[in-house]
Amino acid sequence: MPPIRDRFVIHSKAVVCQDVDLKGDITIGPGTVVHPKAAIFALVGPIVIGAGCIVEEAVIIVNRRKDVMRIGDNNLFEIGCRVECPSIGDFNTISTRARVHNTVRMTNHCVVGTQCLVVPAEDETLDEYTCIYGPAADRRTWSGRGQVQEADLRMKHAEYLREMLPKFNRLRRSDGA
Repeated sequence: MPPIRDRFVIHSKAVVCQDVDLKGDITIGPGTVVHPKAAIFALVGPIVIGAGCIVEEAVIIVNRRKDVMRIGDNNLFEIGCRVECPSIGDFNTISTRARVHNTVRMTNHCVVGTQCLVVPAEDETLDEYTCIYGPAADRRTWSGRGQVQEADLRMKHAEYLREMLPKFNRLRRSDGA
């Protein structure tokens, strides 16, 4: 296997801390915030992260497939979660210490609860508004009520982080490739 060639394209409006572990071909979109101690590994195929995403501390995002791993806009990856799914839509939340396997594809407005382990035996696509919760990874469908408030809160959260993180952390810039 040839060595992984690092190539980072970080949008000028993205906030990516210097302490982030990046490996492989990674593109980070505008307004995205990546906290210190997060890890993004494009081991085989590239990773493209959309606009306005928040990647918190100790998050691990891994692409083990040759296909491009696409992460949509305004997703929230909470502290210590691990995500390997090949595609993620918009406005999803992967909660603290949750794990999502590479056989899962997420659409839009999905929530994976705290410490949930999502590892289906075969490829699965989560329907829109799917909520996974509890130790047995139970599922239900969210009605969508409060969606506008959730989006507004996430926008304010990202805005606050874009303002505060540069005050206390060194930032990483694109490698110009």
